[in-house]
Amino acid sequence: MDTNKKCIPYYGCFLCIIIFYIAMGMACNAAFSGERDKVFWDTKYGTEAYIFGKEPVAFLREHIDILPKGKALDVAMGEGRNAVFLAKNGFEVDGCDISEIAIKKALELAKEMRVDIHAFAADLETYRLPENTYDVISCFYYLQRDLFARMKDALKPGGMIIYETYTTENLERGFDGPKNKDYLLQPNELLHAFKDLKIIYYREIVVDNKKAIASLIARK
Repeated sequence: MDTNKKCIPYYGCFLCIIIFYIAMGMACNAAFSGERDKVFWDTKYGTEAYIFGKEPVAFLREHIDILPKGKALDVAMGEGRNAVFLAKNGFEVDGCDISEIAIKKALELAKEMRVDIHAFAADLETYRLPENTYDVISCFYYLQRDLFARMKDALKPGGMIIYETYTTENLERGFDGPKNKDYLLQPNELLHAFKDLKIIYYREIVVDNKKAIASLIARK
């Protein structure tokens, strides 16, 4: 009797079980990581004060006039200072963050500034940005590399990305900011990541001997 033929279905089932448990393990790790991040940021934002202030980042304020009016998404919006600034300048704004406490503070800031924003909690490790939806996508001081492609897909034709965050030079110079290199841009990394869009503006600089950053504006 040829026993090898009878073993094949069992082997296939065994392989399926292994794949299933690997997938379940990856899903559990992602869920644990998301919950850990949520606790961290809820704790950080759990103060009465706005820890990063209420004013927008300078790069957004300086270039607001070249951004196409319409619907905007502020990724990892934190306490909402940039989302609120976009709304004050005539944009219909969505803003997301993993921290529900940050979302609550963003909505309170919007009310204080007498503008409306749609703010919602989302884990960007799993949340899927809606495609072909936004005229502007902003991201400041947050780095998740697998978001780059999703941000491009979420832009309408002619839409713009405005992005700024820390580079590895920030760590090398001992400035405040992330200590994990995974959360820091390599030289020209941001430029390379969006090279398939039309680059409107790009720089890598040290600001006031306090932080080293890369800044980009690009059009789809």
